[in-house]
Order: sequence, then structure tokens, then C-alpha cells
Amino acid sequence: MNSQARSFAVDSHEPPGNPSPVLAISLVICTRYRPAELRECLQAVSRLTPQPDEVIIIDNTSGDAETENAAVQFKARYCVEPTPGLSRARNRGLREAHSSIVAFIDDDALPCGDWISRIRAPFADERVASVTGDTLPDASLVSAVLNAPQRTLSNANPLWFEIANFGGLGFGTNMSFRKKYCTDAEFFDPRLGRGAPIWIAEESHAFTRLLARGHLAVHVPAAVVFHPDKKRVVEKEATASFAYWLLLLCEFPSHRRDLVRFLGRRLLRRPLTWPRDPGGPGEFINSGLGVKLRSMFAGLRLYLRARRQCTRA
Repeated sequence: MNSQARSFAVDSHEPPGNPSPVLAISLVICTRYRPAELRECLQAVSRLTPQPDEVIIIDNTSGDAETENAAVQFKARYCVEPTPGLSRARNRGLREAHSSIVAFIDDDALPCGDWISRIRAPFADERVASVTGDTLPDASLVSAVLNAPQRTLSNANPLWFEIANFGGLGFGTNMSFRKKYCTDAEFFDPRLGRGAPIWIAEESHAFTRLLARGHLAVHVPAAVVFHPDKKRVVEKEATASFAYWLLLLCEFPSHRRDLVRFLGRRLLRRPLTWPRDPGGPGEFINSGLGVKLRSMFAGLRLYLRARRQCTRA
């Protein structure tokens, strides 16, 4: 492992000297017509020790009785966000939350019993803006991450841009934020995420913006949630990835060289110097030439569609 990789793995920052009060945590679960999965998730949440200070269900429909009943059954606050899109639902969750820390899990995810305490601990450092944990398909893999070191990332790391955008900090299934740093009217970009033109990477984009402003991001492998592996459609994911790269090229001009360097290394199958989940090169890199070409053209159209949506907004 080279020095850059080590700086990410051990780039630790000591918390303030005086003990901090226990920070309140709001847990936001966004859902859309999946009451059975939501009930199972809420059952797991009810077993957390300690409990979150509030649980908020954001129903990303015009309202669903079964979803509302599940929220009421588990004493969660039920809110309707009728405008489709996961980013819009998450932004509504941020606005609704009363706590200083806002955590997110998917409606089909199951948090481990100590999840709240593990994600809360790094926020003792006021500089920390986001905390993520590992997402595993089942409990058989937990022992491998329980003693894994916590990783802290800042924009002082020369590889921070690629780490934040390409899996080095985890994913939206398991993430939390300090609310006062999420001050944008649309902290999660509505062009990104499920239900949006570019249906991936809304969490990576959020991590990147926070780091660019000088905040810290922490990944705690032992803060585990379980989430089933989903069937992946390679060409669809490759198309979305290419569209997201174009968005990064346009919106972060000072990091174009970083992005091109990273993509070049991946195309050449060179190993990463930092931990990534998943560990493989990704759908676009793994695909054949025909898929790559189709994905590039489709990705360009997708990016232009997202850009037009931004202009109209």
C-alpha cells in the first residue's frame, strides 16, 4: 500500500478535548409502494440500542394507506412527498428532521443493533459532516468488518475526489449527515438518484460537495446495515455512469484531471490504492466494446436530458 492509501486509512482527527453532549439522530427512510419491506425494516429499527430520537417515513407517492399504517404501527412520523425522485424524498427528509444528525437507510435495509451508536461517535468532532458504514448482503460477513479501521477523508488527500465519487465512502443505503452543513435548498441533486434522469450517485455528489467545502467525511465499516444484492443491468448502469462522469466534468472543472486520471487507470485495470466497495472496476469498465459505445451515446443523451431539467428548474 502506498503513502496515499495510508493517508486515507489513518487520516484520523482527534475529537475536541471536552466531552460533547449526546447528539440527537433522526432516521429517515424513503419508500415508494413497498409496505412489506418497510415493515421489516422498521422491525429491525425497533431493535436498535440505542434508538434514534425520531423515525421519519417519507412516502414518495401521493399517499399510500399501507405505508402509512406501517409507519403508525412503529410510531414513526409519516410524511408524503408527491414529487417523484429519491433525491427529492431525501431532501424532504432533511427538512422534516428535528435532530442535528440525519441518518438514512433504504426501506429494504436492516441495520445492526448497535448501528446508531457507531454512526453517532465520529460526529463528536464538529468538523465531520458525513458518516457512512458498510452495507452487507448477510450476517455471515459481519466478522470481517467489525475490527476494520475507521477511515477519515478530507480534501487535503490528493485522491479525495475519486474516493468520494467512486465508492470509497460507501453508499446511500447507509449514510448520515450533520444537518447544519446541508444548507442547500436541494442538498441531494434532483437530477440524480432513483426516479431521476441519472438514476445513480446522488449520495456521492453530496459527499463531494461537502468535502469540497472543507468538511470531513468518515467511513465506519462496523456500522453495518444488511441489504440484499440486486440484479444489475450492465448496459443501464454503464449508461448512467457515463452520464454522471459528464456531470462531474462540467460541474467540477478544477478536478477534470483527477477524473480523467482515475478513469484512465480503471480502463487499464490498474489496482486502486484505497478501499472501494464494490472492489471491481465497475459496469462500464467491465463491459465489451459494443456496450461501451452504446453506453457512451446513451449516457450523453441522458446527461443532456438532466441538464435540460436543471435549466427548466
